[in-house]
Amino acid sequence: MIKVMFVCHGNICRSPMAEFVFKDLLDKAGISHLFKVESSAVSFEEIGNPVYPPARSVLASKGISCAGKRAVHFEPADYDEYDYILVMDQSNMRNILRITGGRNDGRIRLLLSFAGREASVSDPWYTGDFDTCYDDIFAGCTALLSYVRAKEKI
Repeated sequence: MIKVMFVCHGNICRSPMAEFVFKDLLDKAGISHLFKVESSAVSFEEIGNPVYPPARSVLASKGISCAGKRAVHFEPADYDEYDYILVMDQSNMRNILRITGGRNDGRIRLLLSFAGREASVSDPWYTGDFDTCYDDIFAGCTALLSYVRAKEKI
C-alpha cells in the first residue's frame, strides 16, 4: 500500500482539494486499491471543520465529492506512516519540519515540485481564487501520480 498525505495550514481548502483530486485520478486509473490517501493541517484552528464551501464547490464542478471530510491535524507519527507527504507551500514545510522534529528523508516535498515548479499552490484563503488553486493542485497531483507510477512500477 502506497500512503500519501497532503498537508496545508488548516485542512479545509488546499490539502483536502488535493486529497480528493488525487483519489479521483486514482479511481479513473483503476488503481485506488493500491493507495491510502489522506490530508491534514499543520495548525489546530480548523480541526473538525468541514471543507470550506468554495473549495467544495470547485471540486463538485469537476464531479468530485469530498463529503464527510473534516479537518485533522498532522501528528508526528504520521511522518513514519506515510511514504509521500506533500505540502502546499514553504510555510507548511517549516511547520511540518517543526512537527517532525526536523526529520525529512525526502518524503516531505512541495506538491508542485512534481510538476517541475518549486512554487506554492495558490492559496485561495487570501485570494478567493479557487479555480487557480484547483489548477495548481490538478497539475501537481497529475505529475505526482506519473512519478509514483514510474517509481513503484504500477
